Amino acid sequence: MNWRAIRAIVRKDLHVILRSKMVLIPMIVVPMIFLVLFPAVMGAVINFAPLSISSDLEDFDLMLQRMPPTLQAQFDGMEPAQSFLVLMLVYLFAPFFLIIPLMVASVIAADSFAGEKERKTMEALLYTPLTERELLTAKMLSAWIPALAVSLVSFILYGVVANLVGWPLMGRIYFPNTTWLVLVLWVAPAASGLGLGMTVLVSARVRTFQEAYQLGAVVVVPVVALVIGQAAGVIYLSVEFTALLGLIFWAVNAVLIWFGVRVFQRGELITRL
Repeated sequence: MNWRAIRAIVRKDLHVILRSKMVLIPMIVVPMIFLVLFPAVMGAVINFAPLSISSDLEDFDLMLQRMPPTLQAQFDGMEPAQSFLVLMLVYLFAPFFLIIPLMVASVIAADSFAGEKERKTMEALLYTPLTERELLTAKMLSAWIPALAVSLVSFILYGVVANLVGWPLMGRIYFPNTTWLVLVLWVAPAASGLGLGMTVLVSARVRTFQEAYQLGAVVVVPVVALVIGQAAGVIYLSVEFTALLGLIFWAVNAVLIWFGVRVFQRGELITRL
């Protein structure tokens, strides 16, 4: 592997990303909405309307009863408003975090080849002395590294917001817990790989950024399923389940990389210019 050439392409792609409003705007706006605005509003509602929340707890109690005993134990000794806050911001909001690495990786990966075609730079890229494997590695790293960086910054911002809005009720720093650490350090990198693996393959076969991004957006479906499953009380992101979810994502990534290396052909890309 020619890592010097790979690093050169990664640096070039990162430079392009920082200059592209079409790529930067979703990377900034989506995390701000899901991980800053939503938890801030939710925390404000719980803080300023605790009596209305406490007076209608039937659905909330039913949700707690459906949780595994290990998770139920974490709510022992908490007041209803405290339990509701922890349930919302620590557990039910957790799947939303996975949207960030998926979205960032998908946006950047969609620009990886389709963007090169739109900018008329694909031909020069394909005639570089890199092998197909080196070129694919460079393009994947160009999306994976920013996705990890945005995910880490988003996690820090979410932690600050969650603890600030929760301080009046909790009186302590209650976030993050172990599940969130596993989510950030184990699942989020795998989710980034899942997003970019699918989108790079799509991006290499379409002609525009919009086509690549729209087709690659299908990777968000598993996260939507997690959100619905938690809201319905079917599943909960315990430490064990989160670790298993990450393992599944990494396994899918391995399959995508294996498939991508086999089907990625420089000659086919040249014919699509």
